Amino acid sequence: MQGVLAPVQFLVFLVSLALVLRFLLTGEGEQAATVSVVVKTLVLYTIMVTGCIWEKDVFGVGLFAPAFYWEDVFSMLVLALHTAYLLALSQGWLGPRGLMLLALAAYATYVVNAAQFVWKLRLARLSAASEAYA
Repeated sequence: MQGVLAPVQFLVFLVSLALVLRFLLTGEGEQAATVSVVVKTLVLYTIMVTGCIWEKDVFGVGLFAPAFYWEDVFSMLVLALHTAYLLALSQGWLGPRGLMLLALAAYATYVVNAAQFVWKLRLARLSAASEAYA
């Protein structure tokens, strides 16, 4: 499931990032940018839930398994910022520009978190390959 959701989430992220940046640069497309951030957040929640299920199946704990501890810690920041966006949107706490800047902050943490997982996956593949040749 993660192998399907991760690329989907990245594609949704790229589209949303473009829409958010378009709004910030031109003032156009506020509605599309807002909807895209909400969709990105819902996809993030989905991948987090399925990731917790996978960690539980593989490591016996739903979060903070030693193998993914720091990735999970940073994931909490990613979730917090995306959730803050939804709260600010629903409560009218920020104007459109403030919301989009919050979305960019959430997206920056998402990129770091995604890089953590890609790095971990790369290390695992390199380790498996070196063990296969040993």
